[in-house]
Amino acid sequence: MTVVATRAPRKVRLASQLGFTLLELMIVVAIVAILAAIALPNYADYVKRGKIMEATTALSDARQRAEQSFLDRRSYDQCDTVTQDAARQVKAFTLQCVPNNANDRYTITATGVAGEGMSGFSYTVDNTGAKTSTITATGWTGNGNCWAVRKSGECS
Repeated sequence: MTVVATRAPRKVRLASQLGFTLLELMIVVAIVAILAAIALPNYADYVKRGKIMEATTALSDARQRAEQSFLDRRSYDQCDTVTQDAARQVKAFTLQCVPNNANDRYTITATGVAGEGMSGFSYTVDNTGAKTSTITATGWTGNGNCWAVRKSGECS
């Protein structure tokens, strides 16, 4: 009887994958870039709309303060002074009240601050309650009949 020595078969180890291939990494980067291209402009518009809502709220508050001042003094001559309390709550806009025609009318204007990204936005209200928005910012539309709060010029 012949004994034949046989070797035990070698176990071939498959190299385990330690990391990502360049192609997988490029796909992930492309997906993130597409999502960022969609999300960032929408988020920026959302932030602007929030700042616009703060400004229009402050304008309404300033108008009430000007009317209260008129009841006390029978004149709008100090409307700018009394509206400054309302202006303190808004960082992205400056408020100014200007009395007109012998102090029997006024116009309150909220003007966007360029450093806050609101350059080109202007909202007004007068003593009759007429609201207007003048917007020269790229992609935004103003409205002569109301305070436009969306890019399309829609009113609140």
